[in-house]
Amino acid sequence: MNKTDSFVNWFRSAAPYIHAFRDRTFVIAFGGEVVADGKFIALTHDLNLLQSLGVRLVLVHGARPQTEARLKQKGLKPRYVKGVRVTDSEALGCVIEAAATLGFEIEAQMSMGIANSPMAGSSIRIASGNFVMARPIGVVDGVDFQHTGLVRRVDAVGIRRRLDDQEIVLLPPLGYSLTGEVYNLTVEEVATATAIALSAEKLIFMTDTPGVLNALGETLSEMSAIEAEALLNKPEQLTEDVAFFLPCAVKACQQGVTKTHLISRHVDGALIQELFTREGIGTMVTRDMNDVLRAATADDIPGLVRLIEPLEADGVLVKRNRALLESEIHRFSVMLHEGQIIGCVALYPFTEEGSAELAALAINPGFRNIGRGDKLLKYIELQAKSMGIRRLFLLSTRTGQWFVERGFLETTIDQLPKKKQELYNYQRRSKVFVKQLA
Repeated sequence: MNKTDSFVNWFRSAAPYIHAFRDRTFVIAFGGEVVADGKFIALTHDLNLLQSLGVRLVLVHGARPQTEARLKQKGLKPRYVKGVRVTDSEALGCVIEAAATLGFEIEAQMSMGIANSPMAGSSIRIASGNFVMARPIGVVDGVDFQHTGLVRRVDAVGIRRRLDDQEIVLLPPLGYSLTGEVYNLTVEEVATATAIALSAEKLIFMTDTPGVLNALGETLSEMSAIEAEALLNKPEQLTEDVAFFLPCAVKACQQGVTKTHLISRHVDGALIQELFTREGIGTMVTRDMNDVLRAATADDIPGLVRLIEPLEADGVLVKRNRALLESEIHRFSVMLHEGQIIGCVALYPFTEEGSAELAALAINPGFRNIGRGDKLLKYIELQAKSMGIRRLFLLSTRTGQWFVERGFLETTIDQLPKKKQELYNYQRRSKVFVKQLA
């Protein structure tokens, strides 16, 4: 096959990916080393291509080498505890200076449009701002981390507005508090929290190594979040950077991100190879939705208790007597993932009035925000219809809005079946929601 045929065949094979990625959000994270090593210019070519194909891009950059250089210039020594910088006032000043300078340098390089280059004709606009709210880590094991923080909230609405205007959003490793303070954050946490908040299609980490390696030193091209989580229990098999990024990949996939990629920052065009070829070049971590829905049995009671106890303690669910739970187990359905109970829902029919109560809908926190609640709701609605039920109702103190968004309407207590009205707990003051089943 000659060079032209090879190119044509590759370009055609990339068409399905081009269609799939249009209007999707990618969060791409890279350390300050990418800019310091002069590799960002080549990366801008790939980012320009992705945006021209309709991909919505959020870039998250680190600034560690640039910060270290500033500390050294001032005769200051960096301090780390378990890989996390302890940021005193002088170090924070260096972080802010480094991040600001780096941000300008990134914007400058992405503004190039030199003729006869991959950037020719491009018109990239960069948006940055206070999109990340943070809080201090505080004192951990006797260590005061001072101005080192954790992500509290990401302004997903604000970021989406910028993306809707076809801008690339650039986020530094900094966050802001409601009292106007600035906190130093890790690039991996900012990227992960942002990808989750945006329900991004992809979270991509540019790493020092090619990805997750097997015992022979070969790159594992794909693994599920479950497999990745199991690998985290064998830290001796992980390189230093993978040990940082793989937990983030697992968390992101468990909380709504479709796929997370770990690719080498040292390979020119690695981003394009990973995204537009079947074999890729790094490691792709995928969320796994191979769930089983079935009627609950007595053997499921321990798993059910573990699932609902935290919600009962928090007041989200009414506390259920364990003996009563055992006698009513036939009312419950469970969702299992890899044999583990991760969700449940109960249905209590009031057949005389053609209605039924939906109760105890719960999903394990690690498996939320990716449609499992909707899956349980649809399952129980079908079950109710098969029983001749045409009206579902539920009582809720905190989660009513979620059900309203799915067709339930808030109503009054007198709309409940008579027997349920007699059992209504006026002290709890639950709101009543009803849905008519077609």
